Amino acid sequence: MTEADLYAFMTKHRLGILGTIGPRGTPQSALVGIAITPQLEIIFDTVKSSRKYPNLIARPAGSFVIGGWGPGEQTIQFEGEAEELKSPKLDRYQAIYFKFWPDGPARMSWPGIVYFVVRPTWIRYSDFDQDPPMIREFTFPSSHESHASIGRHSTMTRPEG
Repeated sequence: MTEADLYAFMTKHRLGILGTIGPRGTPQSALVGIAITPQLEIIFDTVKSSRKYPNLIARPAGSFVIGGWGPGEQTIQFEGEAEELKSPKLDRYQAIYFKFWPDGPARMSWPGIVYFVVRPTWIRYSDFDQDPPMIREFTFPSSHESHASIGRHSTMTRPEG
């Protein structure tokens, strides 16, 4: 399992379950349409009146579950740092998002529409169709860490049993 394999798996899925932390510290989840960059960033749109918008502004971190529905037991658990996109970055990310969601430009007229990118800090790929199951974890530097001293790395684990 490589980062290219993660990208191939993630781009097969158009929906992900986003987890955020609400104002009282409680978890909140939402099913959102997603687009994936080759750097494994997740892009999605929402409106400012949603619960996720103020959650991500107050605590710019999110988690996703991708996969797990349909045939097979392969999933991705994803944690990362969220950023509300503004120009000039917005244009580049919208171009990627609209390739995944051709109806996206029609939503640009919605009141309060915004776009977020979530950059990965940790990803776990699990394939429970294998015996024993394959679980592979990838870690990525946080934007708060020195990129020169911390590189990407991955580990493979197999459940004990």
